[in-house]
Amino acid sequence: MTEEKVNRFGFQPIPMLIAIALVFLVWFLPTPEGVKPEAWTMLALFVGVIAAIIGKAMPIGAISIIAITLVALTGVTNEKPEVAIKDALSSLSDPLIWLIGISIMISRGLLKTGLGARIGYMFIAIFGKKTMGIGYSLALSELLLAPVTPSNTARGGGIIHPVMKAIASSYDSDPEKGTQGRIGKYLALVNYHSNPITSAMFITATAPNPLVVDLIAKATGANIHLSWATWAWAMLIPGLVAIILMPVVLYLLYPPEIKDTPNAAQFAKERLTEMGKIQSDEWIMLGIFSLLLLLWAGVPKMLLGDAFAVNATTTAFIGLSLLLLSGVLTWDDILKEKGAWDTITWFAALIMMATFLNKLGLIAWFSSVLEHQIGSLGFGWVVSCGLLLLAYMYAHYMFASTTAHITAMFSAFFIAGLALGAPPMLFALLMAAASSLMMTLTHYATGTSPVIFGSGYTTLGEWWKAGFVMSVVNLLVFIVVGGLWWKMLGYW
Repeated sequence: MTEEKVNRFGFQPIPMLIAIALVFLVWFLPTPEGVKPEAWTMLALFVGVIAAIIGKAMPIGAISIIAITLVALTGVTNEKPEVAIKDALSSLSDPLIWLIGISIMISRGLLKTGLGARIGYMFIAIFGKKTMGIGYSLALSELLLAPVTPSNTARGGGIIHPVMKAIASSYDSDPEKGTQGRIGKYLALVNYHSNPITSAMFITATAPNPLVVDLIAKATGANIHLSWATWAWAMLIPGLVAIILMPVVLYLLYPPEIKDTPNAAQFAKERLTEMGKIQSDEWIMLGIFSLLLLLWAGVPKMLLGDAFAVNATTTAFIGLSLLLLSGVLTWDDILKEKGAWDTITWFAALIMMATFLNKLGLIAWFSSVLEHQIGSLGFGWVVSCGLLLLAYMYAHYMFASTTAHITAMFSAFFIAGLALGAPPMLFALLMAAASSLMMTLTHYATGTSPVIFGSGYTTLGEWWKAGFVMSVVNLLVFIVVGGLWWKMLGYW
């Protein structure tokens, strides 16, 4: 009977009640001096939406539909109903939202054709004679797939994880048998910790990155608008250094019992033999993949001039159109790609709310409070902004969604850092990197973590220890190596 009652609702009652309670709590608190009533009302709605997302009261897309409805219904952005609904739906035309949505649809081709798994096995066939070599193979596969796979969960959990499990099983490294220490624990951790690093390296490597781009642009009055190429070029060197260090750090932290794996290369070759020759659909997918990278990197513009520049979102549409025309993907495939349509929906709601929190002046007010509190400590901009960066990144222990975390905290912390004297481009890139690197921390940090942690190769304590160590290593790499690289590029 109880189960039937629970199933009658379209939401989880306790998380939803908490979210509603928080809405009313904020709404009825006295509006601080210097804050518009409309801004405070929007904050109340925003807090409720973020609480519902964190508590998983409903799927994030469903929560977003309700958020759009409430913004339109309350008239918080405009008293005229016809304008209020236009405001509520305004972000659906944002090209960044469609860049990610379309890219997720494109990445379905990697799964459907089997090209993603083939790439993984090819690397293992070459480098898989040592356990660490398998680790680097998994990391390199992640890196190669990242530019065109905005769902980091699909990349790390859907493509790379089955390959990793197959290799571990070939060495009888199975959590159910208590033999995960042989090789599986190490490979599972490498599988996971490749994910946050590659997510930081490309705008199209994880869904929330375009949100970061949008928030930076709005905070700086469009003085900083990170293009795909600028982001990729900036993150290239620190990202590669982090990728090189990560398998070594995890090897030292949790050394596998099996160090030499000559059979792994042979196993990968057998799998490749089973897959047969590269099929025509895989060649087409590889060709379109290469074309997307060339266009996103701005190669035609560099070689032929401004007349041949192609917008990043237009590039994504070109890729999807070619996949549909070639028959590699069908329209039914696109309709079944729920993650893409879901992402477009929740991005539209969250970017809309973040935009109006900014327009109504609340972000500026909160940033000034942060600036005053940290500035009163008397530190210079380096220490002050370091504290902001650490607080922003490690607050992710309290979040089960990178999108919710970024939407709730990024703008205020970024603007406060600028006010405290941080070089704008330097702080923008550090905050952008931290927005992905914070995924390392917990077993609920992003969609990939429960997939890999749920396979049982590590204990909770081992996962959290590895997560904290890697968060420190990665952050130091991006601060030191990234800072020097960006200085060489003239970014600060």
